[in-house]
Amino acid sequence: MQKEILIVGLNHRSAPIEVRESVAFEASHLREALAQLRAYPAIQEGVILSTCNRVEVVAAAADGPSAAAEIKKFLDEQGARRNTGQLDDHVYAYQGADAVRHVFRVAASLDSMVVGEPQILGQLKDYYSAAQEAGSVGAILHRLFHRAFSVAKRVRTETGIASRAVSVSSVAVDLARRIFDRFDDKTVMLIGAGKMGGLMARHLQSNGARSLMVTNRTFERAVELAGSIHGSPILFEDFPRYLKIADLVIGCTGAQEVLIDAGAVGAILKERKHKPMFFIDIGDRRNFDSQINKLDNAYLYNIDDLQAVANENLQERSNEAEKAETIVLEEVENFTRWIHSLEQVPTIAALRQRFDEIGRKEMEKSLTGGLKGLSDEQREALENMTTAIINKMLHGPISQLKKNAQQEDDEGTLYVAALKRLFDLEGK
Repeated sequence: MQKEILIVGLNHRSAPIEVRESVAFEASHLREALAQLRAYPAIQEGVILSTCNRVEVVAAAADGPSAAAEIKKFLDEQGARRNTGQLDDHVYAYQGADAVRHVFRVAASLDSMVVGEPQILGQLKDYYSAAQEAGSVGAILHRLFHRAFSVAKRVRTETGIASRAVSVSSVAVDLARRIFDRFDDKTVMLIGAGKMGGLMARHLQSNGARSLMVTNRTFERAVELAGSIHGSPILFEDFPRYLKIADLVIGCTGAQEVLIDAGAVGAILKERKHKPMFFIDIGDRRNFDSQINKLDNAYLYNIDDLQAVANENLQERSNEAEKAETIVLEEVENFTRWIHSLEQVPTIAALRQRFDEIGRKEMEKSLTGGLKGLSDEQREALENMTTAIINKMLHGPISQLKKNAQQEDDEGTLYVAALKRLFDLEGK
């Protein structure tokens, strides 16, 4: 019986984080979990995906409904170990082409919380490799996952789905990159030790920034944050003296007043010989004078500016996602045709074997009966003629099977079923 692909799982849309955490699989226990999954009788191949946003089991099975029920039980048991109730309200299931489409969409980051994020593809590859090492991947899932990796590559190559930043911190870095071609020789000053400022400093750091200064009215907090990002703490009353060495200045304080005015920045730019400065003001109240933006070589963005760019980029990603969905559908159709073609191969082999058996038996009857006096040359000629007749008779049915294997409807399946019944191939 032909294997079917199915998925049972839950993600950030179907379940809150506490439910997802309850069924998550730790990396150190993944091999053991895969062995437990494969122990279920209906499941012939299986891969477990377990990230902060999803827990899914991708399987191949001859009996889809039974396998889906077993996977649901498997996930329930995982949740029960952490005293979680039934998962019925949170679990979804896909079979056949719907399951293939889901895997392709996950790989292409179309099912992610942030569409276009690149991390999921690497995670998918890691979980596939873990299942392969555990011996729970066969021909079907091997083909499925490698095709998914190719689909993800196509989407990234043929669309701009990942080309626009959609978080405030990543937008800030993208805008800064338009002014500075590199960050490893730039100095960042962080005014305020808040969560958003720290996040932005880390984002800049991950993009190459090496020199970071942190100042805060409560100096201990500046010391704490500076330590976490390998920066240098500065007393709050001293930060104006250090502005002249800062290329990027991030303001994220709760101050009610302007901390840096345009006049001071104008004087600093003269000291810097008009070397560019980039200001990001993300405080509750604006702490940087809006007139700074009127100065040559000074660039100021506030939280509304950054959010507007992020929203614009998100819409652009949404437009690109539509193109990506078209690619996914095309690839699903190709993969589905391959799946359907798998059933033709054993049927064709069984049909040829049945005809060869009939031909051989009839030849034996003839050569031990009325034709037993044939010479070797005559026997060979008779065998060749019999083989030729069989080939001619099989040419039509086999060609039709192969042709229908490429179709997207159920006609090929009907042909296979008819041939199996007509020639008693069910046991073949």
